[in-house]
Amino acid sequence: MTDRSPTPDPLILTLAMEPHAFARFDGLRRRHFPKALNHIPAHATLFHHLPGLSEPGIVETLAALMRSQTPPEVAVTGLRFTGRGVAYVLASDALSAFRARLAEQFESLEDGLTAQDRQGWRPHVTVQNKVDPATARALHAELEAEFTPFRFTAPGLLLWRYLGGPWERRASVSFG
Repeated sequence: MTDRSPTPDPLILTLAMEPHAFARFDGLRRRHFPKALNHIPAHATLFHHLPGLSEPGIVETLAALMRSQTPPEVAVTGLRFTGRGVAYVLASDALSAFRARLAEQFESLEDGLTAQDRQGWRPHVTVQNKVDPATARALHAELEAEFTPFRFTAPGLLLWRYLGGPWERRASVSFG
């Protein structure tokens, strides 16, 4: 008899944000993301699809690498119109370098990284998606007119299990 237990759902790694930044982004997401599709809080994704079976090794890798990493400062530099939504653009050399280190480590996981996670990383927080392009254009114009760049510190990373829509938080790992 062979073991036919299902493969665990994939994992998603996101950036934890200072409370003021999270509250701002999540409030916008709650207001502008279609309610029937908004199963998750505002987030900035570092990796979209890590193998579910590798969860213990992923958490161990995060803890080891993050221990010596100071919490990175993240600049919110502008807005991006995505065609059917709007996202805030993030920039952080320290965070980008750290993500590259993680990508090197995660390549050795079973199945490695997906094509999406290997391609160039463009950090952002989506506050609207899957709406009519005219609705997205209007929100983009509104948010752009009142936008002022700001910064926040990222205290850590959050690991989630993808459950086909909603996510389940699996771990929170702090920098430093």
